[in-house]
Amino acid sequence: MTTLEHTTQPDILLYINGEFVKSEDGNTFENLNPFTNNKINKVYEGRKTDIDKAVMAAREAFDHGPWKKMKVTERLAYIYKIADLIDQEVEKIAYLEALDTGLPIKQTRSMVSRASENFRFYARMVDSRLIGEAYQVDDHFINYTINLPAGVAGLITPWNAPFMLETWKVAPALATGNTVILKPAEFSPLSANVLAEVIDKSGLPKGVFNVVHGYGETAGDALVKHLDVQLISFTGETVTGSTIIKNSADTLKECSMELGGKSPIIIFDDADFERALDACVWGIFSFNGERCTANSRLFIQEGIKDNFIEALKKRVAKVRIGDPLEETTEVGPLIHKEHYDKVVSYLEIAKQEGAEVLTRDIPDELKNGNFVAPSMILHASNDMRVAQEEIFGPILTVMSFKDEDEAIRLANDIDYGLAGYVWTNDIKRGHRVAHQIDAGMLWVNAQNVRDLRTPFGGSKSSGIGREGGHYAFDFYTEKKIIHVAIGDHPIQQFGK
Repeated sequence: MTTLEHTTQPDILLYINGEFVKSEDGNTFENLNPFTNNKINKVYEGRKTDIDKAVMAAREAFDHGPWKKMKVTERLAYIYKIADLIDQEVEKIAYLEALDTGLPIKQTRSMVSRASENFRFYARMVDSRLIGEAYQVDDHFINYTINLPAGVAGLITPWNAPFMLETWKVAPALATGNTVILKPAEFSPLSANVLAEVIDKSGLPKGVFNVVHGYGETAGDALVKHLDVQLISFTGETVTGSTIIKNSADTLKECSMELGGKSPIIIFDDADFERALDACVWGIFSFNGERCTANSRLFIQEGIKDNFIEALKKRVAKVRIGDPLEETTEVGPLIHKEHYDKVVSYLEIAKQEGAEVLTRDIPDELKNGNFVAPSMILHASNDMRVAQEEIFGPILTVMSFKDEDEAIRLANDIDYGLAGYVWTNDIKRGHRVAHQIDAGMLWVNAQNVRDLRTPFGGSKSSGIGREGGHYAFDFYTEKKIIHVAIGDHPIQQFGK
């Protein structure tokens, strides 16, 4: 029996200019529990007029408020305070995240407990790595660079790891002195509201941080097209990312895009069998398979193919599906019925393409939820839709390869290029293959262990730009060069 209950929650307001307010037109949308498909609460729906209000508040706070001009140590004190306040709310946020998304609470607790470190990390990074450079030109000039906040940042976040990814963007945006409008995913509004409550409690100056809930095609679109927004950071699927880039072009916004993935895990026959098995199973079925870096395409070298698939079958059959509020649950329900329908459709597509689908029935007591059992697609080929398109659910497509060259060719034969995983005990080969995979992030004999100091992002259809570490400063700040004459350098005398 679970000790936590699936409760309803208070309705959610927008957070604009330091106040929790209803949307201008008073419209709301329902937020549903993916385990029961019952209503959790209502959310006030922001549209263009609400985005306009939020941008006006953020613009005023940036241009005329104290935030941009205050001493760095004072600004970073707010960032550290936000981190401390998040630490006080970890259990609450983890519960709300599981309730809202269907992610198992053991996993949401782990995610949320690391969120405060995003703020502390960027406070430390600003203090130590947001630095300028100086260039001396003989005895004529000293030229030096400074880093200034870019302005108003529009942050559009996804529903698959809401709080972690919200803090991942909000922390560097605020720490570098920008003001922010956060547009959270409409399917997962609860933890974004807690972030607003936490930041409100920190005493951050009014207008510096704002949250407008709503739909992408209305609130998100208005944010992207707004003349007074300088930056758009988006995490989500590729088609939406492409649309955002097009719509931001007229106002010459800088965009950071972390988009879809269909990441390969390549397992050579000399790999540590059990560790590779652990990594493969965790990498696709954790987070309910709803993760951009999931190793959703498995390539096994032919020498171990049969043994590995048999071991996979046994492990996958034992992955525990259930109530996301249960500590023992490993896979919960998918975020929304709309997404569930999409994911289930790929099991039918796999059959139509001639592949074999291994799945299992959902118990009667779970059938109110959006459950897809951990599934494997066997006898697949890399040209099938189930091998090429992002499914974003607990479905692993299994393929094989003969040698290193074929593994690289198959792994790269796809539009996406976010992540990749290589398993081999030949460390030279591990490096060689990692160097040749077309992806922004590679792990060798490891499973998706993030280092906050390193760049995060993909290539090809998986995105544009890099965030993470000091690389985020290239996006969230403008670099200015100051040229100072220290001698009487020659000046041409026109018209004398």
